[in-house]
Amino acid sequence: MKDKVIVSCALTGAVTTKKHCPAIPYTPVEIADEAKRAYDAGAAVCHIHAREDNGMPTWSVDTFRAIKAETEKRCPVLINFSTGGAGPMENRVQHVLQLKPHIAALNMGSMNYAKWRSDKKEFAFNFLFANTFQDIIAFATAMKEAGAKPELECFDTGHAASAEPLIDLGLLAAPYHFSFIMGVMGGIKATARHLAFQASNVPANSRWKVIGISRDQWMLLMAALPMGGDVRVGLEDNFYLPNGEMAKSNGDLVAKAVELVRLVGREPATPAEAKQLLGIA
Repeated sequence: MKDKVIVSCALTGAVTTKKHCPAIPYTPVEIADEAKRAYDAGAAVCHIHAREDNGMPTWSVDTFRAIKAETEKRCPVLINFSTGGAGPMENRVQHVLQLKPHIAALNMGSMNYAKWRSDKKEFAFNFLFANTFQDIIAFATAMKEAGAKPELECFDTGHAASAEPLIDLGLLAAPYHFSFIMGVMGGIKATARHLAFQASNVPANSRWKVIGISRDQWMLLMAALPMGGDVRVGLEDNFYLPNGEMAKSNGDLVAKAVELVRLVGREPATPAEAKQLLGIA
């Protein structure tokens, strides 16, 4: 049997707008339609942020509930809810506790989070992404209560080790689920060498994937797949296909990722297979 790859798709994010890319979904129906396109193209997991109908980010439980219901009408993809962002952690976990998604994102450390514009010699954005151990433990506790698999989002080299207290406290169960976000200024660089280092840091009984920001995404996918990693694509991270063309949907990005998966002799996992691989009840 061919080695399976869990292909995830980050459908919308919280920052980019339809002005940046017309395919960015806002409403629950739009987000669910994109989830169906991603699933049809081969994604097993959809990572979901919620937005108001005008595109502004929201932590409304009712909005997440509508997205979950609309997605479940369309396809059996595994649902992964975001918890990352600004504001009190109590406001960013209620949708997980009440709606019990299969997976929930858990940011594993603080960092300067920025994008430098060399052409303008200024930052496009620049802020402190704060994730204290107090909040990390509180999020992990809530995810365990909800039965959601924590996706350990690591933006820098030390973040993988932040799982150790959670394992010691019994808040994580193997197989541990790591994601390496690469290419954000303030975090780890987006190179194959840095990815190999990150992959060497995870404990035994772990599954890991790479999340490449912007056009570095495709190079990092090609580095991760031969090393046994899983992959994420999607309009939250990158708008562009390898040939430079802007994607018309999340499905376009997933379809290209699936091509690469098969090119290295592996096969995309179904949602049922992904549940088994991640140890989701």
